[in-house]
Amino acid sequence: MTSPSSPPHGDDEIGDDARNPYASQSRWRHAESSAYAKYEQERAGGAAHHHHHHHHNGPVAREADAQGGVGDLANFLNKSRVEPENPNGDERPTSMRFKPVMAGAEEARAATGHAEDAPAAESAIKASSEPPADGKEVAVGPLINYRRMEGNTWIGSVLVVVVGGGREQPFTPSLNLRRAGGEGGQGMDVEGVCLYSDPRNTFWRFDLAVAMGGRETKWEYELPGLRYKSQSKPRVNAFFVPAITESMRIMFHSCNGFSVGTDEEAYSGACLWNDVMRKHQERPFHVMIGGGDQIYNDGIRVQGPLRKWTAIGNPKKRRDYPFPESLREECDDYYLKNYIRWYGTEPFAAANGQIPQINIWDDHDIIDGFGSYVNDFMKCDVFRGIGGVAHKYYMLFQHHLPPPPSTYTSDAVHAAGGEEGQGVDPNQFMTAHVHPQITESGYINGLKPGPYVAEHSHNVYARLGARIAFIGLDARTERTRHQINYPETYDAIFARLKEEFTAAANSDQPLKHLILLLGVPIAYPRLTWLENIFSSPVIAPIKLLNRRVGLGGSFFNSFDGSVDLLDDLDDHYTARTHKKERNRLIERFQALAAEFSIRVTILSGDVHLAALGRFYSNPKLNIAPENDYRYIANVVSSAIVNKPPPAAVANLLARRNKIHHLNHETDETLLKLFDKDPGDSNKTSKSNNVTMPSRNFAIITENSPNNGQRNGGGPLNSHQVDQNHLFPPANGGGGAQGSQVSLPHSAQTNPAAPRPKDTRLPIGAGEVNCGSKHKAAIPGEHGTGSDGGLDVVIQVEIDQHDGEGRTEGYGLTIPALDYRGKKPASVVGSVGRGSRRSVRSGRSH
Repeated sequence: MTSPSSPPHGDDEIGDDARNPYASQSRWRHAESSAYAKYEQERAGGAAHHHHHHHHNGPVAREADAQGGVGDLANFLNKSRVEPENPNGDERPTSMRFKPVMAGAEEARAATGHAEDAPAAESAIKASSEPPADGKEVAVGPLINYRRMEGNTWIGSVLVVVVGGGREQPFTPSLNLRRAGGEGGQGMDVEGVCLYSDPRNTFWRFDLAVAMGGRETKWEYELPGLRYKSQSKPRVNAFFVPAITESMRIMFHSCNGFSVGTDEEAYSGACLWNDVMRKHQERPFHVMIGGGDQIYNDGIRVQGPLRKWTAIGNPKKRRDYPFPESLREECDDYYLKNYIRWYGTEPFAAANGQIPQINIWDDHDIIDGFGSYVNDFMKCDVFRGIGGVAHKYYMLFQHHLPPPPSTYTSDAVHAAGGEEGQGVDPNQFMTAHVHPQITESGYINGLKPGPYVAEHSHNVYARLGARIAFIGLDARTERTRHQINYPETYDAIFARLKEEFTAAANSDQPLKHLILLLGVPIAYPRLTWLENIFSSPVIAPIKLLNRRVGLGGSFFNSFDGSVDLLDDLDDHYTARTHKKERNRLIERFQALAAEFSIRVTILSGDVHLAALGRFYSNPKLNIAPENDYRYIANVVSSAIVNKPPPAAVANLLARRNKIHHLNHETDETLLKLFDKDPGDSNKTSKSNNVTMPSRNFAIITENSPNNGQRNGGGPLNSHQVDQNHLFPPANGGGGAQGSQVSLPHSAQTNPAAPRPKDTRLPIGAGEVNCGSKHKAAIPGEHGTGSDGGLDVVIQVEIDQHDGEGRTEGYGLTIPALDYRGKKPASVVGSVGRGSRRSVRSGRSH
């Protein structure tokens, strides 16, 4: 072995004329490029028999393991691996299904003569000759998360990603946290924890713990010693923590990115984040809830490493395509770079550093439709592979948690002890540092790995201030076409909620609201008729012609060959395959509401339009929403960035807005919320008051009982109600350009008064005057009541060409629940089956 003090292979004895011009500038490089080898072969006048062996008398390329002595290790790690058969000929990669450790993947492909990968190989060679990163340059961040409350302490974290890294980090950054305005002196320094590091980037997490006081407080933090590429990037960021006696002001969003092929300039980019930040400056948000699709990774199949796989015409060959280590590495690089690009894009990046986040994922965080294709295709190597890689960066960027040590490849090491899931592949972390798993009480983890992502689901529980609890269901990790979550996972979630609500009820600060986050709407128009058409035998001949001659074009998806919209329909809770699971889930939440007198409100996204669905007691029971444990509103807010569907689609959904019956006691439908189109626009038909095809986000604020009374209390007095908003027009319709309808006047003063026959109209005092004239939609009045209800406003974009992203609000009040009746029979049992399992909380993997 050559010592560091002497030149390798006697280079000093070789004159400048004899030196290979393709030689690496680094003398300690353990493998040279194919260009180097080719030059040596030509100079020697003979062809070499192998990329790393040259039998001639001239200067020769170094042996691959000459510097590091890794040949024996490579042989040991690969001795049990068998080169598989290649049943599909040229459709399969020509690279080996195991990864030699002697060279990086890009250099290895260059050395084996893959010309199309030569630019990447040359880039890797160039990078290796540059001085190592000092660990102080910020690639993206900071990103702030809210994690939980512990007593009177607010717990959060900040994530920063820096350039460079590996098994050891050259620099450990620290964060300085202090109260704004000079209160509390110099504050405190928090040392970073390295979650993950490889030669490309290092992920640093900083844990924050803030004492909550008698009033809302502003906190500042900065990261001294780190460099930002942008001079305009704030060096000091601030966030707000509510008073210990108040609940958090919530901002909710979903679908935060563009679908492949969208004209982003036509929609002024991510401009609604400008409006989010304006409203944050006017009245700060305490938490920002991401309902899924915080990033769109679909480009991996168009301009990314899966483009060749997507182009394979035969679905069977596409299904059988392997996911070797080389392809995993390319996909890993794609997801990493796409996260860094998107999370560094303004004005979204500004919100990331100032409004603490809680997130769950959905399909586009992985790839479009993940989990909702046919089982055989979902189990293919490529889908399992990208599921693992997407989960890795979802954990890092959106949860500030360390990833698993390795992710799925078709060279998979089986898990030890017969446990399901991906085993540890040492090839993936030979040059990386992975922090051990972090256990936190804010997570309720699935008892077993998902069917296609070989990891446990991460369901999030947190208390959002004084009187609001939050539960976010991970409805993607365990999803198939026939289930959304395992029955055992539901049991663990409900056991945890019951435990939390019992403890709160016995304290001096009981909970009054539960915010339930579901990625996909659950109170939504049925599209079963479309499902039946798309899955019927009538489609089969067209599907065959599509495979053979391309008939139908993009009507069929590029994955399993099914109708392209079918995966979106199968995603819905209202899909026929999810009907029983959906109904049982709602019944269990209604039972929980009755048992603890807690109002449940659902947040959902996914569908790229705004709507307000709700479940409620059958009108024959004559129960006011204030006393109705079955009353559950589903706030549908989507998308904050992606383009909306055409008006014709929104109008079709509005026509399908029937009054459905969950069971004998519970009805459901969409509320006629939209009394007008935003601004002077014309986005919907006159008959459509229920779906708004325009980008949007939502704001939820508690009407705190600590607030002063507004006009004697209550959401509205009769003289404040637009009288034209009370009664249906003569034809019984009412469109976006006409008068909205509401409760008869008697129902304002007597909540138990008979409801309108058409319960798509307002059915309670909080829904009176709903829309643009409701007090929840007026900035100076939103959240100023004292009845304990939730003011909800959906902020809808006025003009997609306005780069400032200005919006108009549509609001209503969701009343607090006062229920003192009997516990319903549906309190017993579980979703899917009746077994009760113990809670498995706080495990991050």
